[in-house]
Amino acid sequence: MDEAFGQRVARVGSLADPVRRALYRFVAEQPGAVSRDQAASGVDVPRHTAKFHLERLVAEGLLVTEFRRLTGRTGPGAGRPAKLYRRSRRELSVSVPSRRYDLAGQVLADAVERTLEGTSMADALTAAAEDAAEQVAGQLRGGHSLADALAALGYEPRAAEGGLALANCPFDRLAADHRGLVCGLNHAFVGSLARRLAGPDDTAVAIAPGPGCCVRVDGAATRP
Repeated sequence: MDEAFGQRVARVGSLADPVRRALYRFVAEQPGAVSRDQAASGVDVPRHTAKFHLERLVAEGLLVTEFRRLTGRTGPGAGRPAKLYRRSRRELSVSVPSRRYDLAGQVLADAVERTLEGTSMADALTAAAEDAAEQVAGQLRGGHSLADALAALGYEPRAAEGGLALANCPFDRLAADHRGLVCGLNHAFVGSLARRLAGPDDTAVAIAPGPGCCVRVDGAATRP
């Protein structure tokens, strides 16, 4: 499940400090992990200043650490391993309103692979969207409603008469140029997610004009 919006904003905010941003950029540009001394020298700040900001970047998940003797020596007299820093594999992005082009890309790539095996594009897109919904549902802990899941994915569900209206399309930029394709993806994905989280007999998903998304979810089990 996607990280809480506040957590992602906090990580972006941690790079607002110019020294911290310079240290992050320096570490990210190096081919390997770097020491505090190397980082301090690289951005021309005192070692204690570099240490403070590097540790903040580690706490925010933007850098990771490892320990290694820089001399390459081992055994007695080799000295203590140095703490080294390198960029983490965490991807950092914040958009307002929320967008999930990574999810759309995953579904579309899966669909293309299925078409290469002889499946029609329509059937491939439906199957890929259902697989993505199953993966999302499997990542949820007990007690999450369909509205919870849709909110976490950026759909901004709103209570409407008989069900949920979705105030935001997480794939808005794609939908602007490929509305039929993206609305079909949305319909298959949200419908599959609804069947898994709200029950196959309790919901109906339709493509219809809405406040932000073409998909509407109707049924007693959809209330936030």
